[in-house]
Amino acid sequence: MAILDILFSLIVITIICVLIFDLTNGFHDASNMLATLIASRAMSPSYALILVALFTFIGPLVAGTAVADTIGSFVDLSELEALSGVSLVLSGVLAAISWNILTWWLAMPSSSSHALVGGLVGSVLVSAGPGEILWGLTQLFHGELTGVSKILVALLVSPLLGFVIGFIIHKVSLVMLRAAHPAIHRRLSQAQWLTAATLAFAHGTNDAQKGMGIITLVLLSGGTLNEFSVPLWVVFLSACSITLGTLMGGWRIVRTVGYGIYKLRPLHGLNAQLASAGVIFGASLLGGPVSTTHVVSSSIMGLGASERPKAVHWLKAKEIVLTWLFTLPGSALLGALFTLIVSLMNIE
Repeated sequence: MAILDILFSLIVITIICVLIFDLTNGFHDASNMLATLIASRAMSPSYALILVALFTFIGPLVAGTAVADTIGSFVDLSELEALSGVSLVLSGVLAAISWNILTWWLAMPSSSSHALVGGLVGSVLVSAGPGEILWGLTQLFHGELTGVSKILVALLVSPLLGFVIGFIIHKVSLVMLRAAHPAIHRRLSQAQWLTAATLAFAHGTNDAQKGMGIITLVLLSGGTLNEFSVPLWVVFLSACSITLGTLMGGWRIVRTVGYGIYKLRPLHGLNAQLASAGVIFGASLLGGPVSTTHVVSSSIMGLGASERPKAVHWLKAKEIVLTWLFTLPGSALLGALFTLIVSLMNIE
């Protein structure tokens, strides 16, 4: 009975930590969605925040669980004892939370997805070994994306697509609107209300599912579920948590994304939102977890490069890219560290 009590408590604590991760994910990525609205002066900060939060909440409630299935299945904890499996997940999630808070404090946009994957990989490697991770390398050589390979491909390809699509959309827009009256800026600002809502909805469909996948993995490892199937209450809690994080705003990063990469006007904000929403929607349909941070930032770089390459703050862009590169190994090291700390506490 004592073991069961400890296991139940550990499951509850881990679920709470996953919801805290969703919270940090929310205020991290809210900044990227708010930045284009605020920097282009399409909406006031308060109205922009309400719009983004509302559609972020709606997204995960109607989007299915394809991304959750991917996130929840890239590590195999079925051979571990329940306490060990849940402890590993807890360590990985604590690493992701720590990385999110650190990069938020430094006002650097980074990927919550990278942080979560890195934290879990580091935790499992130290405690259970590489055999418990579904790397997907063999399947990759046969043209099939699964496990860590699928996650990494989605995370690496999506910012490239954001850059390219942002570049193309903006080039086409500049040609189409080259003779437009200056009054068009007002219409473009109003159009951003729709594209920002679409981006927030896409963000909710993708990012909230990451927490859903991890909570379901915890329930499966703890013996509460017999198969990997996301319960409705998990969907609702994840939606609420990421929305609450979104309402917190992530204002420290808004300035970096909205003003630190390229000077945004209404057309830039509109095109960045269109490009980002398209990439994130496509990834969600394919079950690929992507980073809203990466996609939005890279789309801004793309449209800036299509218009005035010299006006893009490439030094700031370089800092952002370096943060992206350090996120996976940095969060993996934190995952390993938290695993050692948890083991010293004799939870297992």
